Amino acid sequence: MSDATELLQQARSGDRRSLSRLLSHIEEGGESPVEGGSGTSLGITGPPGVGKSSLIGRMIDVWTERGESVAVLAVDPSSPRSGGALLGDRMRMSNADSSDLVYVRSLATRNHPGGLMDCLTPMVDVLASCGWQNIVIETVGAGQAEIRVVAFADRILLVDGPDRGDIIQAEKAGIMELADLIAINKSDLPDAERAANAVRTALSVGADENTPEVLLVSAHSGDGIEEIIEALSQTTTTEGRERLRVRERLISAWDSTLLTSPNIESTLAALETGSMTLSQAVEQIRKGV
Repeated sequence: MSDATELLQQARSGDRRSLSRLLSHIEEGGESPVEGGSGTSLGITGPPGVGKSSLIGRMIDVWTERGESVAVLAVDPSSPRSGGALLGDRMRMSNADSSDLVYVRSLATRNHPGGLMDCLTPMVDVLASCGWQNIVIETVGAGQAEIRVVAFADRILLVDGPDRGDIIQAEKAGIMELADLIAINKSDLPDAERAANAVRTALSVGADENTPEVLLVSAHSGDGIEEIIEALSQTTTTEGRERLRVRERLISAWDSTLLTSPNIESTLAALETGSMTLSQAVEQIRKGV
């Protein structure tokens, strides 16, 4: 029996230390003992400062009150010194690991393109295999990371706030068309309803029956949390949206292949000295793959 398989058996029996060791094994590039694609997850994304972690904390409260277990993979920016996660999300989730029904794992981006790593999918599979009912992936929430989360999550909740100026301009990167549900957090602020209406108007252009719903929510007061969870349970996706998600999965797999290529360091050195062009570098990487 392999070490990973033994860790999985212990994790399934409720041993959190074994679960953490198994997830570390996967994060470091080890093989997963669980069949791929067996788990499902909810991706929560959005710009920094809109209250994603606080909102997740409130959602955890609702799930645990119902007796449901929750596992959160919180993707934090990497420390420039250690390369590890800065653990900011864990600090903002006041109920993190406060119950046997809650498990929070902080992950470092390690400067991966898009801010997300290929190991997320097998991690989700392991957590599902160990019986975690609700599995959440929270992104760092900046730029490409907002879109790349669709490569790993089955449902996407986009969180935004009313205090970021031109909300539609800020989301022009395309995550709005990939989201299954959009939550405008901080609904107690004066411009919350205006921001929600602006998003609804933007989504109405070329809308179909599967246009994502826009809901108001407050992580501060707890208003709208149960409505968000219920709406997420009712979401469906479209063929066009699923095609975009498959595209992001392919790009993510290529990024991972590029970063693990045996030729990556020598190629970078050659580019740095000018002894190789970008076209030649791409061809060398492809040969190494």
